[in-house]
Amino acid sequence: SFVFIQDFSKAMSQAGSSQFQEVIRQELEYSMKVELDKILATAHSNEIEHTKKDLEGFKKLFHRFLQEKGPSVDWGKIQRPPEDSIQPYEKIKARGLPDNIASVLNKLVVVKLNGGLGTSMGCKGPKSLIGVRNENTFLDLTVQQIEHLNKSYNTDVPLVLMNSFNTDDDTKKILQKYSHSRVKIYTFNQSRYPRINKETLLPIAKDVSYSGENTECWYPPGHGDIYASFYNSGLLDNLIAEGKEYIFVSNIDNLGATVDLYILNHLMNPPNGKRCEFVMEVTNKTRADVKGGTLTQYENKLRLVEIAQVPKAHVDEFKSVSKFKIFNTNNLWIALSAIKRLQEKNAIDMEIIVNPKTLDGGLNVIQLETAVGAAIKSFENSLGINVPRSRFLPVKTTSDLLLVMSNLYSLNAGSLTMSEKREFPTVPLVKLGSSFTKVQDYLRRFESIPDMLELDHLTVSGDVTFGKNVSLKGTVIIIANHGDRIDIPAGALLENKIVSGNLRILDH
Repeated sequence: SFVFIQDFSKAMSQAGSSQFQEVIRQELEYSMKVELDKILATAHSNEIEHTKKDLEGFKKLFHRFLQEKGPSVDWGKIQRPPEDSIQPYEKIKARGLPDNIASVLNKLVVVKLNGGLGTSMGCKGPKSLIGVRNENTFLDLTVQQIEHLNKSYNTDVPLVLMNSFNTDDDTKKILQKYSHSRVKIYTFNQSRYPRINKETLLPIAKDVSYSGENTECWYPPGHGDIYASFYNSGLLDNLIAEGKEYIFVSNIDNLGATVDLYILNHLMNPPNGKRCEFVMEVTNKTRADVKGGTLTQYENKLRLVEIAQVPKAHVDEFKSVSKFKIFNTNNLWIALSAIKRLQEKNAIDMEIIVNPKTLDGGLNVIQLETAVGAAIKSFENSLGINVPRSRFLPVKTTSDLLLVMSNLYSLNAGSLTMSEKREFPTVPLVKLGSSFTKVQDYLRRFESIPDMLELDHLTVSGDVTFGKNVSLKGTVIIIANHGDRIDIPAGALLENKIVSGNLRILDH
């Protein structure tokens, strides 16, 4: 009894009577259950246990997807967070550090979200294995940072990587190279959920395998999956048994997300004696961040509101830098005992993100996801901390990569800090055109990374290459029109310049 529906939400709104809607919902859930059972029946005996857990988790998410009336928050209920619910970092830092910082550090676990592939930058395999600085990858820098902490304070802070089925094998192979480093490294896997056909709302997978042509049938369901998969892996309980109390979670491609001792101390030794179960680092929005999720007060709880949840009529207001001044960096500090308690009560509530995709063959699918920060409203005594922008240094594109490879930053024990030679602390705005999108093309176009200490803005478009030791200052715009090519010669200084047309320096 399949019900084919062009557009589920449209059908629901037209369906009118709640009884009829309920019948449709039940039919869809029943059809889904039948399909998932068929998939499970194809699993080998050694896969049955975790496949079953994955499909159970998916079934719960699908059930909620059918129940919920769209993503919108009730705009009228959104309030500014109360003064004390978002603390300035300066105030937290001013408390200083206790003498026994090692005993505080020994309660910490660093968790990096490592499920993403480098595809948006034209790389195969895990994004964390892309070289960022002096041949060091994101993962190398992370290990160096934690090793430096452990050596400096004689502590045992472990690193936990949340992999996805896309990144697990490649990551595990590379981990052998850290076997002698002073960091214990653990991994666990995100769930693997089936993509569903947008029109039938049924899985496109016919069996449990996810290699070859079946890779497109499955997806990792967003980083909100961390709570269930961390708990299900058994690692959460092991770390609690070892006396660990907090995790510091961040995206592995955010190079600013290093362990901050002042925030950790604030968590472990709260000024009012009442511990926070969840801290979200936020930072001030610039024009580049208008789409970032923001913290609001909603029904007496701190709540993360993402742009996808905002009713269309209010999107411009949401993007305004004056009304919503901050956004979520996705650097989060969460109490392990609270994750365990909430997970066991099935009480972690995160909005569902419906992510539409078109597969290579043209099929429209949707994947249901959740975001880790959205759970803030389920925890007790949550807090936002407004941190300096330097704690948010994500590398999503080769434009970001150019910044972190340049002399704007110096590298010390795995941590990047803004060079003291730069006179103002803001980062230049860099826009590299489509000829630079893939990492290998980008690397081919720079003989060496230009001096950018005095750069404010760089736009490059078209077939452009840079010779060695180029300096860029002020605002520089370089545009090679279709069919033209511009070679910036070695040693050139471009200051407040627009370069266009054809420019080739020929070596005789």
